[in-house]
Amino acid sequence: MARVRRRLEKLKLSTLYSFALCAKGSTEDHSKIGTAGFSRVVYVNDPDRHEEEGFRYPRNEVSTTKYSLVTFVPKSLFEQFRRVANFYFLVSGILTLTPLAPYSAVSALLPLSVVITATMLKEGVEDWRRKQQDIELNNRIVKVHRGNGSFEETKWKYIKIGDVIKVEKDNFFPADLILLSSNYPDGICYVETMNLDGETNLKIKQALEVTSDLQEDGDFTNLRQIIKCEDPNANLYSFVGTMDYKGMRHPLSPQQLLLRDSKLRNTDYIYGAVIFTGHDTKVMQNATEPPSKRSKIEKKMDYIIYLLLCSLLGIALLGSVFFGIWTKADLRNGELKRWYLRPDDSTVFYDPKRAPLASFCHLLTALMLYNYFIPISLYISIEMVKILQAVFINQDIDMYDEESDKPTHARTSNLNEELGQVDTILSDKTGTLTCNMMEFIKCSIAGTAYGQSVTEVEKAMALRKGVPLGDEIEAGGHKEKQIEESPHVKARELGFEFYKRTQTSIVIRERDPNQNVADYQYRKYELLNVLEFSSSRRRMSVIVKEPEPEGRILLFSKGADSVMFTRLAPDGRKFEEETKRHINEYSDSGLRTLVLAYRVLDEKEYENFAEKFRTAKISGSADRDEQIGEAADSIERDLILLGATAVEDKLQKGVPECIDKLAQAGIKIWVLTGDKMETAINIGFACSLLRQGMTQIIIALEAPDIIALEKNGDKDSIAKASKQSVMGQIEDGIKQVPTLGQSSTESFALIIDGKSLTYALEDDVKFKFLDLAVKCASVICCRSSPKQKALVTRLVKHSDKVTLAIGDGANDVGMLQEADIGVGISGVEGMQAVMASDIAIAQFRFLERLLLVHGHWCYRRISVMICYFFYKNVTFGVTIFLYEAFASFSGKPAYNDWFLSLYNVFFTSLPVIALGVFDQDVSSRLCLQYPELYQEGVQNVLFSWRRILGWMFNGVVNAILIFFFCTTAL
Repeated sequence: MARVRRRLEKLKLSTLYSFALCAKGSTEDHSKIGTAGFSRVVYVNDPDRHEEEGFRYPRNEVSTTKYSLVTFVPKSLFEQFRRVANFYFLVSGILTLTPLAPYSAVSALLPLSVVITATMLKEGVEDWRRKQQDIELNNRIVKVHRGNGSFEETKWKYIKIGDVIKVEKDNFFPADLILLSSNYPDGICYVETMNLDGETNLKIKQALEVTSDLQEDGDFTNLRQIIKCEDPNANLYSFVGTMDYKGMRHPLSPQQLLLRDSKLRNTDYIYGAVIFTGHDTKVMQNATEPPSKRSKIEKKMDYIIYLLLCSLLGIALLGSVFFGIWTKADLRNGELKRWYLRPDDSTVFYDPKRAPLASFCHLLTALMLYNYFIPISLYISIEMVKILQAVFINQDIDMYDEESDKPTHARTSNLNEELGQVDTILSDKTGTLTCNMMEFIKCSIAGTAYGQSVTEVEKAMALRKGVPLGDEIEAGGHKEKQIEESPHVKARELGFEFYKRTQTSIVIRERDPNQNVADYQYRKYELLNVLEFSSSRRRMSVIVKEPEPEGRILLFSKGADSVMFTRLAPDGRKFEEETKRHINEYSDSGLRTLVLAYRVLDEKEYENFAEKFRTAKISGSADRDEQIGEAADSIERDLILLGATAVEDKLQKGVPECIDKLAQAGIKIWVLTGDKMETAINIGFACSLLRQGMTQIIIALEAPDIIALEKNGDKDSIAKASKQSVMGQIEDGIKQVPTLGQSSTESFALIIDGKSLTYALEDDVKFKFLDLAVKCASVICCRSSPKQKALVTRLVKHSDKVTLAIGDGANDVGMLQEADIGVGISGVEGMQAVMASDIAIAQFRFLERLLLVHGHWCYRRISVMICYFFYKNVTFGVTIFLYEAFASFSGKPAYNDWFLSLYNVFFTSLPVIALGVFDQDVSSRLCLQYPELYQEGVQNVLFSWRRILGWMFNGVVNAILIFFFCTTAL
């Protein structure tokens, strides 16, 4: 063991680049420790001390069940009777126990009991499965230090705060831990966080240097530490804490935090101290229910129930009034009008002397008698149908992606019919419309363009212009020879090869350009600093030192053209015009560009920067990030332009065809992207989002007066002028688009940049913007942030149309949760979007079949099924009412008790369920061949109030005809 340890010490894995990130200091504000929200104290290796000190920490046993053995019956019953229909049937059933009941109590209560019991059993089975998972989880085994360097196997549920535990390879962490050490000398370990964020790539964690030498069980015999940290919270990516050890206080960061339900990979074992247990762990803090979404049909169904209840109450009141009048007339001036009823010797229910009381009693009887207007089995039937519909969606082989081995997965069945009513799709671009696989194909170096590949956008542009793509293509005003047979030349055959990188150095294998021989030399560049990329900086830089004899200190920077060109030195702009022209050409070709620049630093300038940068990094103040940004900004100036790179993110297979088909179906498509406007427009053409002949309405802040104000730097004046400009452009756009009363064959596309979108989403502007946007066939929002995506989605929902958001990354989660339907793509950016979605698909093109086929079918099935439920119940209820009128509103049923009870539950429910599961008005082939059929759902033709009332009116007419023929026959 000692020999292995010595060999590992020689290895020192922290010197490898793979572990470079581990050496970063904490980015958290440690000045908060001990204040509100940062009050947790953990006595490491002394768990019993917490109770002595008065701390009450939860057990590590977790429960994800909705019910317990004690609460199941009352809580489940409460959930069932929250539905107004079920509550009505309960009250009606209780009344059947009185002499007022028109039929036996058993025949009334049995159907309700069947429905409620079936639903409760479904809830119980689902909760029992969760309970079994909890039992399995809580009884997993882990090794816990029990004193004298002895680690004993212990169940997870018995772990306490402060315990030191040993987790071995391929096992899950049982609680939130602070990493103390691992089998690697530097305290390195690999962690898989798929259960937390869905990402499959391994994360690297590293213990503090002061604890990394605790590598044997016996090293923990006398270990004592005090950890003070933040209180339990749901943030997976931040952690603030300190460790008091050996008389020193050391800052803790997320780099030392191991989260429950993460898995140890590629590491033999780790030792960790428990800081959060049970429901205090971050994974359990995140275990909240997703936003509750109900379909518009389901919401309207509630109103129909209310309408039927009001109708029921109305006819019951009507019958009771007539019953009271006729009862009072039975005994007048001592004469018996209906002598056969013996009004002179009757109970209170028929006593002419107490006619008002008899009328009230009849009202209660009528409310029970007419409850067949309400379909008792409607809710459970719909749940069964939706579950079966979701099974068919999941098993559709035409929505299975063979390459990734991922089928479509309906994560909820509540929104099936909404898939057939989508009016607007809001889509991310990168990874959703594109493959999110960047290919470096062109570059500009010192004003000269290199690279001859033809992009998909260029092909679409050529097709749009009617220019054939042959041996030569025209791009940006100059022609390039397309040599398909030319051999592929690698960024190494030119004499420069990236050879090796460690935490502190980069090794390049170079060929001397002054020598003709193919001799290579290895040049080792010392890596001094990395100035990280951020969305606000929009650039990143590295500072390196050349090997001797030059020994120069160089800063290399890359970033967006909008920030890089402003940082060039006056004498560093030699190739600026040519580079800008090439960048514009690359953007027109749908490529993503970065500008490259450098500068030489003198020793004194670098030393001043290094001191300022180091001070900012170790700062514990609240403005630490601002200090780091200011230090980086001070050195990233007076740069010399090198050139630009261009990469292509290819469209996914079938995207243009899918978007074209969805457009034919009348679905509006919005793309929310972070790309520049020129790139977004050209990609819009490539994917058929923008089409030839479509009028473009562009809203951008590029007016000369706005640019002049930006140069002056007056923020208030810039904001005021920008807002006025955006409002003016929106109003001009509204004038261009015809109103609803005007007929026009022209289609419009709205394109807006991120700055303009900021003002367009303000409260006094957003509805004008929405009014313009909903009249356009396509909308592209450029340079949009994740927050803007969610705000735009929320705004579109104000149009009272069904919205569908689709994305693949964590930055799309807000948008997916805001939309009526969230569709996640299981792409290369992890599974965050899928985990927040309602439906998961593998490729954007599957959206076509999901909406046009399954959406169309589900909408039609659910709509017709619900209407038929109400139709049959209205028909049945009206026949009962007509018989009542025929029988002087005597409160007697027209049918046998059990026929009444089984009518809804058995006789008429199964055929309607079969309709809701299997009915197809047209085949899937015709759904895709004629996408216009989809408008049936968008316009809600089958579930409009007109159609619903029409079904009910037919039910009333049929009931009258049935009663007429029956009485005629008698």
